[in-house]
Amino acid sequence: MDQLPSKAALAAWIAEHPGAVAKRDIARAFGIKGGAARIELKRMLKDLESDGTVERRHRTYRDPESLPPVSVLLILPTDAQGDQFAKPVEWEGRGPAPRILFRARKADAPVGEGDRVLAKLTPVTGEDHAYEARLIRKIGVVAHKVIGIFRKETEGGRIVPIDKGSDKEWRVAADMTHGARDGELVEAEQVGHRARLGLPQARIIEVLGDPSAPRAVSLIAIHQHGIPDDFPDAVIEEADHMTPAGLGDREDLRHLPLVTIDPEDARDHDDAVWAHPDDDPKNPGGHVLWVAIADVAHYVTPGSALDREARRRGNSTYFPDRVVPMLPDRLSGDLCSLHEGVDRACLAVRMKIDANGTKLSHRFTRGLMRSAASLVYEEVQAAQDGRPSDRCETLMAEVIAPLYAAYEALKRARAARQPLELDLPERRIVLTDDGKVASVAFRDRHDAHKLIEEFMVLANVAAAEDLIRLRRPLLFRVHEEPSPEKLEALREVAEASGFTLARGQVLQTAHLNRLLAQAEGSDFGELLNISTLRSMPQAYYHPENFGHFGLALKAYAHFTSPIRRYADLMVHRALVTGHGWGKDGLSPQDIEMLEDTAQHISDAERRSMAAERDTTDRYLAAYLSDRVGAEFPGRISGVTRFGLFVKLDETGADGLIPIRTLGREYFHFDPGSQTLMGADTGLTLSIGQRVTVRLNEAVPVTGGLMLELLAVDDAALPRGPGTKGRRIARKPGAAKARSAKLERKVKRTRR
Repeated sequence: MDQLPSKAALAAWIAEHPGAVAKRDIARAFGIKGGAARIELKRMLKDLESDGTVERRHRTYRDPESLPPVSVLLILPTDAQGDQFAKPVEWEGRGPAPRILFRARKADAPVGEGDRVLAKLTPVTGEDHAYEARLIRKIGVVAHKVIGIFRKETEGGRIVPIDKGSDKEWRVAADMTHGARDGELVEAEQVGHRARLGLPQARIIEVLGDPSAPRAVSLIAIHQHGIPDDFPDAVIEEADHMTPAGLGDREDLRHLPLVTIDPEDARDHDDAVWAHPDDDPKNPGGHVLWVAIADVAHYVTPGSALDREARRRGNSTYFPDRVVPMLPDRLSGDLCSLHEGVDRACLAVRMKIDANGTKLSHRFTRGLMRSAASLVYEEVQAAQDGRPSDRCETLMAEVIAPLYAAYEALKRARAARQPLELDLPERRIVLTDDGKVASVAFRDRHDAHKLIEEFMVLANVAAAEDLIRLRRPLLFRVHEEPSPEKLEALREVAEASGFTLARGQVLQTAHLNRLLAQAEGSDFGELLNISTLRSMPQAYYHPENFGHFGLALKAYAHFTSPIRRYADLMVHRALVTGHGWGKDGLSPQDIEMLEDTAQHISDAERRSMAAERDTTDRYLAAYLSDRVGAEFPGRISGVTRFGLFVKLDETGADGLIPIRTLGREYFHFDPGSQTLMGADTGLTLSIGQRVTVRLNEAVPVTGGLMLELLAVDDAALPRGPGTKGRRIARKPGAAKARSAKLERKVKRTRR
């Protein structure tokens, strides 16, 4: 026992390591080995916990009089010496909150009295303050933003809007131009209130430069698509007066080791998960799954200013360089974000599944949770693959391994259910600090991503089933099967690629999965995935349940992202009302307007998707604008009467080959088989063919790429005087055979 430290040494070490530490970390720090010594260490820690020296949080220990390494702070007034201090927004210690000196860096956004910030804390000694803080990001502050073209005048200038049909302008004083030059795109914030006469005043806060430059792209999309990006004063004021929810009548879930798992650049954390083996002998090999979701309904109540604005926006919109949130950052980045080690209100569901992943039962609750860790997909996957980080190592046995065990069961249920298994890599646009595109890559998808997706799908199913049982109105997430016309078009693409999609039977996702499996690994794999996606109708929200075809589910509702989707907030309210958890559930007006709300937020979702797609196209065009004249491999992704669309392998960008550039012969367009065939050469161009193209034009303002066809299926297009049309070298009789095949296909289509 002589190797054990004193209680004072234990308490001092825990205080010096403010991040939550496990007993394993403490034993390693003091070189404690052997069963007897570890038992004695456990006893000493219990003694320290009982006398309040340390606090135990889910098998980890911390000094209750210390702050987490990352905390939300309130900036205080600058003192007489010009120093800026801050205080923690939440403090659980017995004495007064520790003094924190806020040290700003040149690159930081300006902060002032009353601002809330997320900051990294470093303990200090020998000073009149306990911590020094560095800014991570500001939260809870949103100014009235203006975007437009700056027009310089003798004194200052004006900002002219970029919105079509808008004639509203803003006056900029000479000392508020931020160095903007005539014709540049600028971002500004409105200054004060509009006078009775004259233009409203604005201060330029950032010069974006050339309106066609990459960093201006998302701002242009926001305004072109009418996405609200400026919170009214009443909404900000309402959000700023919110305080954290207490335990009250909630179920205390703070002992559960719930963790959040998100992308590295996640702006918020609205879902947390945990799983453990089911100890019920009647469920051998089964699991218990917990999914906890931020309780947005507690803060955004029916009819409030926050509620009206959230409904107006419908959802958050995500761009490579910014997010237009549905809720102010005081909620989305703070009170409704499940930060590590902080008490947060939640709606949670406890689900039991059997060894094959079938859900046996579920129970919803309104609770108070405390995230054990904020994890990143890549580090969780690395831990499961045998390369755990220090913090993941302490979570392996109790958190990460059980999550993957439950996921294995859910995979078996998914395989039996056969949801649509599309394989469409997601592009990731990486920007430099000045807003230029540094690279375009495809996101890696690990089992960690799929694990979270399966947990969320099961929680959404449980929400729909619970509200159906309670006979409460709700918004279902609806996805209907393809129309006969779309299905026939997909069948034509499949047959032209050498595959089959059976006819004469009720379509199921399993049939489509078999088609995709046939094409997997072939040159047509990506083509058939894209074509299958295009054949699907868009999902939408509706008060009636029409099922979800793509997920192969009878009932489905969005429950897991109320920070960024209004539909999920409505589902939360329905659960609150159905279970009698409070007065902040569905209001009579919510119910009366349910169908209108469903239509509105479905439209808002499509608006965001269009803005995100346009932004991606413009960023890609800007990225490729320096490579005009270069050659690229790709694949024909679309055939129209006016030309061919080609998806480039390297970036996934889509460009157009105008039909007029294909040669001097006439090309017949067949919409049934989606082909273009040369009248003289028999050259047939169809979806899925490999091509080599030259980039002739890239226009960042429109996102358009103009291409020139150089080769098809690795056969070059010969050039030279007197060539009546561009020809591809083929085996004798190939053109005639392809022509005959096309004629048969056209006849089948017309029948």
